[in-house]
Amino acid sequence: MTTELLPLAGKVALVAGATRGAGRATAIELGALGATVYGTGRSTRAGRSPMDRPETIEDTAELVTAAGGQGVAVRCDHTDADDVARLVGRIRTDHGRLDVLVNDIWGGDPFLSWDQPVWEHPLDATLGVLRNGIETHLITSHHALPLLLEGTDGLVVEVGDGKEAVPYRGNMAYDLVKTAVVRMGTGLAHELTPRGVTALTVTPGYLRSESMLDHFGVTEENWRENTRDVPYFEHSETPHLLARGIAALAADAGRARFAGQTLGSWDLMREYDLRDLDGTRPDWGAVDRAARDLTLVDGMPGPA
Repeated sequence: MTTELLPLAGKVALVAGATRGAGRATAIELGALGATVYGTGRSTRAGRSPMDRPETIEDTAELVTAAGGQGVAVRCDHTDADDVARLVGRIRTDHGRLDVLVNDIWGGDPFLSWDQPVWEHPLDATLGVLRNGIETHLITSHHALPLLLEGTDGLVVEVGDGKEAVPYRGNMAYDLVKTAVVRMGTGLAHELTPRGVTALTVTPGYLRSESMLDHFGVTEENWRENTRDVPYFEHSETPHLLARGIAALAADAGRARFAGQTLGSWDLMREYDLRDLDGTRPDWGAVDRAARDLTLVDGMPGPA
């Protein structure tokens, strides 16, 4: 295979939070371009995380390898600084380099109660959301960035949720996490751009993830027939649309032009002429803008 077909051959990526969803898809799409991808998470074949989902990091690694890269599964609790330090030490020992860091860690779902304001929401649960959604990104950046900075032309991607003036997301801790992660991409760009590293934030649209499909009791094969009454679900996308955008960024020698920005999957789709797994080109940005305009006109709720 030529470097034109595998532009990330020889590159090493860390996708922090690669068990499922956008993280798993990103690991696979980076692998499809030839990268060695370390995919981390807490769910393994030996035991599930508190998310209690069936997907495992070993599955992710096998999918990366099948796609054309080299997948490496490492169990890592990104709330544990020592665990993350060991992870980065292993990457250093194995390869002596890190070219791409994708911060996609979440793990806050078990703590969330959507119908409780902050004074009624259990304090331990509120802090647990912040710990899993914000501290993990800071811990990972602290330990991984020194290795990435030893190389040249690195890429750091924060995976957030939403861009521009996103309406309140219904839970104080959740809203703070998603807002903070978007801001992290901006802050990292200020710190890393002078050092030759591109940092930015990306966001998916209405994500048709494994857990979302399960929530509605549908599969990737039949979701269109069985979610006709679910608002906006017809405009949803698989995690691979965003993932293909991240992989395209990693292969783009001119990606520094996006430093500090927040790019939606739909922005990346247009920039790199991408399609989702089913060949469609879902544009959540356009749907979201139209819904917000409708909210301003007649007070109807938008998709948030």
